[in-house]
Amino acid sequence: MNEAGSIGGAVASVGPDTEVIVSDGGSTDDTRAIAARLGARVVGCPPGRGAQMDAAAAEAGGEVLLFLHADTRLPENWQSAVMDALRDGRTIAGAFRLRIDSKGKRFRLIERAAAVRCRALGLIYGDQALFVRKEGFLKAGGFLSLPLMEDIDCVKRLRRLGKVVLLKESVLTSPRRWRRAGTIRNTLRNAFILSLYFLGASPLKLYSLYYGGRMKINGL
Repeated sequence: MNEAGSIGGAVASVGPDTEVIVSDGGSTDDTRAIAARLGARVVGCPPGRGAQMDAAAAEAGGEVLLFLHADTRLPENWQSAVMDALRDGRTIAGAFRLRIDSKGKRFRLIERAAAVRCRALGLIYGDQALFVRKEGFLKAGGFLSLPLMEDIDCVKRLRRLGKVVLLKESVLTSPRRWRRAGTIRNTLRNAFILSLYFLGASPLKLYSLYYGGRMKINGL
């Protein structure tokens, strides 16, 4: 939503010969026009990450889905990396490692912490470009239109159906959320919300807590 400054880079990083669907939650800037100009098919739905990604998945014709946030770009060899991973019939889904598009030791620490989180806890976040077999995605129930924790919740259900792998390749994501909220504050807030989720708090309640009961207008 309102991602005119980022959507071009995200769509361009996909490359040719791939179906690209941009799910827009009601942008008032040039997001939709930029995406369409680059060859993406734009679908509209009510705002919210889970709902928007479910809406796009419903329109997709491929056997494999990849969910890319608007402020994130794929590596050049992403297609071959994904298909190599899915040659193992036991693998149902996977994601890329996280790389942040900024210099500074604090961002390298965040990247290393994300890698440890994935290996030790199996927690994959949406900004790592989750890919999944469409059949398995639908069987797992998709993102259930959840407004928050949709990535953690979906991956948890996917693990019951097959292997979820972490690739050695990395996506490149914007540092804006860490800069906006502060590195330490953003990290602690995320850990707090995640802890409440695993203690049984509903994603709807967590959304209200995370965003103060207001729908976030600029990109999620």
